[in-house]
Amino acid sequence: MLAVFNKEVAKCPEELKNAESLGNVKEDALIQQFSSVHPNALSVHLGDSGFIAFSSDKQNPLLPRLFAVVDDIFCLFHGHIENIPSLKQLYGLTKTANEVSIIIEAYRSLRDRGSSPADHALRNIEGKFAFVIYDSSIKTTFFSVDTDGSVPLFWGTDSEDHLVLSDIPEVMQNACGRSFAPFPKGFFFTSAGGLKSYEHPRKVLKAVPWVDSSGQACGSTFMVTEESNKENKQLGIKSGMPRVGSDADWSKKI
Repeated sequence: MLAVFNKEVAKCPEELKNAESLGNVKEDALIQQFSSVHPNALSVHLGDSGFIAFSSDKQNPLLPRLFAVVDDIFCLFHGHIENIPSLKQLYGLTKTANEVSIIIEAYRSLRDRGSSPADHALRNIEGKFAFVIYDSSIKTTFFSVDTDGSVPLFWGTDSEDHLVLSDIPEVMQNACGRSFAPFPKGFFFTSAGGLKSYEHPRKVLKAVPWVDSSGQACGSTFMVTEESNKENKQLGIKSGMPRVGSDADWSKKI
């Protein structure tokens, strides 16, 4: 998978940037490189928001890649969900629903009903996965990786401050130089809320320098600290799932 978003849609964390090395590959060349790895790749331009590219070529049948568009919601999915029956029941989906349609419906539930936070929805998903969502109706993004990092997903920034995501390290190197790193395990990112751990959503994040397999210093990965954020301390709220009433609206956090 490949996705590139401008900074108005998804602002890249500063810790991912490596001032000594920024990629300088333009959009057409990046799509061409992705297509050279995955022949017959499909690319979709998202106007001034960016673009996404997808291919089912050379995929692991146990961890398939899927792509779907439903009501202006674009979703790239890579992996396998183990508790599909319970999630179909939870979201009122038909028997034919697959992983990508479940992820889209989970996102739409968060966006439209806002009855629970994103971390709660993600903890309901059992399996190995990485996904990227772009909602063109409100120009927002939502992406995540499972707690074991079972499916590779890298993210970084290019020379024009675009946020880039791909499962192919070589594509990331051309696009971002060394300004990239693995997307952190068990984390999610939204345009409004930025990066958070869905296991420990109330804890402060710490950037940790990341070195690739060749020993090159690149961007940073992230981990949670033991310290809760200042706002929670001031409010006297303990870490964990907050207790809220039925009228709580989390949709503005997407």
